[in-house]
Amino acid sequence: MTIFHTIGAASDRVMATLVAGLEIEFGRGAGEALAQRFLEAEESDFLWDARVSERWLGAYESNDEEDFELDRVAIMGRLDGRWFVAVSIVDGDGNPHGLMGRRGFGSERQAREAFAVTH
Repeated sequence: MTIFHTIGAASDRVMATLVAGLEIEFGRGAGEALAQRFLEAEESDFLWDARVSERWLGAYESNDEEDFELDRVAIMGRLDGRWFVAVSIVDGDGNPHGLMGRRGFGSERQAREAFAVTH
């Protein structure tokens, strides 16, 4: 039997596994710092994968001359034990291209309230 969990639903376990693996490779104490660097470097991807709610906000107007259209999407989820609300820049295939902003919350209720008014 195979069980699938979203990153958001299993974020504590995912982070613990990431830290443990990095500590095996790079030594005790290095795992936590390296895990944070991984999260920072790939933040938009991690947040997009950890989302539990999303809402289309409109087209993203870029200053660059790009060959494809991007959208602004409000997302809410849980990663590394904390709830977040963010505005993600996403292409038509559902791939994140960056973030316009992110806020962290201590509870799901606070995150849902912020998500409801994000625009």
